[in-house]
Amino acid sequence: MHDVKDRIRGLVFDKDGTLFDFHATWSVWCDGFIRDLCGPDPARTLRLARRLDFDLDARRFEPTSPMIAGTMEVIIEAVREVLPEREENALRHLIVTTAAAARQIEVTPLVPLVDRLVAAGMTLGIATNDNEVPARAHLERAGILDRFAFVAGYDSGHGAKPTPGQLLAFCALTDIPPGECAMIGDSTHDLDSGRAAGMTTIGVLTGLASRADLAPHADVILDDIAALPRWLGLPEEALPQA
Repeated sequence: MHDVKDRIRGLVFDKDGTLFDFHATWSVWCDGFIRDLCGPDPARTLRLARRLDFDLDARRFEPTSPMIAGTMEVIIEAVREVLPEREENALRHLIVTTAAAARQIEVTPLVPLVDRLVAAGMTLGIATNDNEVPARAHLERAGILDRFAFVAGYDSGHGAKPTPGQLLAFCALTDIPPGECAMIGDSTHDLDSGRAAGMTTIGVLTGLASRADLAPHADVILDDIAALPRWLGLPEEALPQA
């Protein structure tokens, strides 16, 4: 009997914490976001940080932070609980524009990795609970947007993880059945969406979740996405020629 990984032709990636280092990228953004919103009001700054489960002193997210796997609507709701005078549409615009400009720190050099996967015949997709516009901006800045056949955010019309809509839309677009696809992500939301879609689920340890957190939801756990080619058994000749 063939191993399940021998059947995989489609790879759907989460973005933050999977392709890009979550803390190195978003801790800087969140610290500035909170302080800019609250201005010279330390009490409100602390309240908003606590509401977002963000440690201002350490500039790190707590594992329970709604920003880790939540959508923009979750962030807006949290902000307006502390700053009810902030108008929803203005907040949405602020989040999209500042998030799109946030400097992304790659977990591993992405261009050679995705080129190797594509050269081996894999079809690639992105399923993120970020907005589609900043997601595309981040991939473009990393030089890999054109390698992805499918990019969806929570606002792309397919729903948000952990529901399977984004992943099923990838399958519909690429004509690859879920049983021949894998979902790769750093959170239980990612893996639960993959299981709901009928995909193989691959957890990576480059987010805030531990191996123990991911184990009940994952078919396999890798240290990071750099381990994917070896796990898939890709031949060395799949590397692009210089």
